[in-house]
Formats: sequence, C-alpha cells, structure tokens
Amino acid sequence: MSDQSSKASTGLVSTETKTTAFFVIVALPSLYGTTTVTDRQWIHFAVLLGVGIIIPTLINEWRN
Repeated sequence: MSDQSSKASTGLVSTETKTTAFFVIVALPSLYGTTTVTDRQWIHFAVLLGVGIIIPTLINEWRN
C-alpha cells in the first residue's frame, strides 16, 4: 500500500475527476450535434476526442 495521499483528499471525488466527467458528458451531445450537421466520421471522432479527452486534460494540467 502507498502512504502517499492525493492532493484533494478531503472529498470523495477529486476536482480532476469532476472536470473530466463533466466534459465526457458534454462530449456526447456535441457528438450528436455533429451527426446532425455532417456525416463525416473523422469530424465526429475529432469532436468526441477533443471535448471528452483533450480539453479536460489541458484544463487539469493547467491547474497543476
């Protein structure tokens, strides 16, 4: 077992996890929005990847 604790050990869910979960939830309607506008699969993938993974990762890294 590790004796190290996380930075946000006071709450059950860390701020980084909340940020990531929020953007994953936002990514799904964004994906649906792009499917109504275009049929290009690479755009759907880019929106899902960008909004669901890249943006929250950048925000979390910027906070640290």
